Amino acid sequence: MIDKEKEKLNPKWQWTKFIVVTLLFLLFLYWVKSWWGIIVVPFIYDAYISKKIKWQWWKDAEAPVRFAMSWIDAIVFALVAVYFINLFFFQNYVIPSSSLEKSLLTGDYLFVSKVSYGPRIPQTPLTMPLTQHTMPLFNCKSYIEWPQWDYRRVKGLGKVELNDIVVFNYPAGDTIVSDMRYQAQDYYRMVYETGEALLMQQNPNIRLAEMSTMQQRAFFEKAYKTGRDYIVKNETEYGMIDSRPTDRRENYVKRCVGLPGQTLQIKNKVVYLDGKANKEPDNVQYTYFVKLNNVSVSQLFSDRYNDMRKELGISEEDISSLSRLHGYDLENGYVLNHGVLQQYDGYMPLTKHAASELLKRGVAKTLRPVTDADMYGGSIYPLNAYTGWTRDNYGPIWIPKKGESITLTLENLPIYERPIKVYEGNSLEVKNGKIFINGKETNKYTFKLDYYWMQGDNRHNSADSRYWGFVPEDHIVGKPLFIWFSSDPDRGGLKGIRWNRLFRWVDNIK
Repeated sequence: MIDKEKEKLNPKWQWTKFIVVTLLFLLFLYWVKSWWGIIVVPFIYDAYISKKIKWQWWKDAEAPVRFAMSWIDAIVFALVAVYFINLFFFQNYVIPSSSLEKSLLTGDYLFVSKVSYGPRIPQTPLTMPLTQHTMPLFNCKSYIEWPQWDYRRVKGLGKVELNDIVVFNYPAGDTIVSDMRYQAQDYYRMVYETGEALLMQQNPNIRLAEMSTMQQRAFFEKAYKTGRDYIVKNETEYGMIDSRPTDRRENYVKRCVGLPGQTLQIKNKVVYLDGKANKEPDNVQYTYFVKLNNVSVSQLFSDRYNDMRKELGISEEDISSLSRLHGYDLENGYVLNHGVLQQYDGYMPLTKHAASELLKRGVAKTLRPVTDADMYGGSIYPLNAYTGWTRDNYGPIWIPKKGESITLTLENLPIYERPIKVYEGNSLEVKNGKIFINGKETNKYTFKLDYYWMQGDNRHNSADSRYWGFVPEDHIVGKPLFIWFSSDPDRGGLKGIRWNRLFRWVDNIK
């Protein structure tokens, strides 16, 4: 009451508040380079000076209305504030999978800065705050697709740098199937693999390595159509094929191991950039075959080994993978070297330190890193070409850079076809062995966006650029600054809180 009386008696105070708020608002409009917000200034003036609009009319209403509206007013204000803050300044993100372990752990909660790389002007502005793409409980879209604004990024404090950990929208998430069981899967990988399997059933003698480039292209085009037709015909299983705008796709977090304009190659697991080996993360993980030393898998889950698991950062998910070699992987034909079935009990992801400690402590008799010759690592990008590349031996591949051009051939076209067509919105066709972009024959293309190469630190258990390709700049969300909370999914209650990770700076995790 005293403050209200003070405002009535001292109109200069109201003018001061109006001027400060208006200046801050104008500075924000200058930062985002959009002056449409000027139309809000008269309303700010009314709220502080003229007071013609009765903004809080409900305060004079009867008790039930006053009570209900006070809550509605508070909730709406909170949602608008959170929406604004999440769009332009920061948001929270939780690590959902083990793809970055043991650098970032499943259950780490990150404070992600939008200002570090510059926030994007929302491309899908009409969306429910605190949701990414789906309304909880209702399982329907949490956004309205119209209007869709063009990509524009506000100037930030810096750019993505080599070995940064980055949050971004999942590039291959532009198309999904609507059934919730399959929404998290890569639609394109599912379509191609389904189509290829069906074609191989019809003709088991298909040999892609013996085909010409044009024959391979025809095969993959047919495989895509066959796989897509199969999913459409089985709508009761998969649901309808749907799409998502860029900023409503799933959020992923990986490490940037390749920058625009660099040539990347992976040789025997090591990433090379322009011919020089890039530094591996301190806690990089690879998969090892394991021969246990009079210890069963079930015993490793027991309390007896709880302290060891916690000290070495071995999760229950890691131990569970030990049973896959003789089960799931064997049944699905992923084992290429059947000799390992007699030599090892299973496999699991380990850091070098954890591997040496298992041997030192007598938990394991022998360990050996898994190679391409041992196990199939899955379909590799580009999905519409036969390259012979694998997750451990990949490329070389040039990462597109804004303003730079590339000479296109039928051999390298599958690598750059998706950026040209999907991310940069061009039409592209191949007719009689010739490339046509936007209806014109050409063998050159100049890129409009910068692109990045992202990989997980858990190198054999990460869905990353090796599987779905480049990350365009318009998909970049922000930079994780620190871990504000961390909960171990293997341990409940206070025991599950990783106290040593709280408020740890992500930049210090190299």
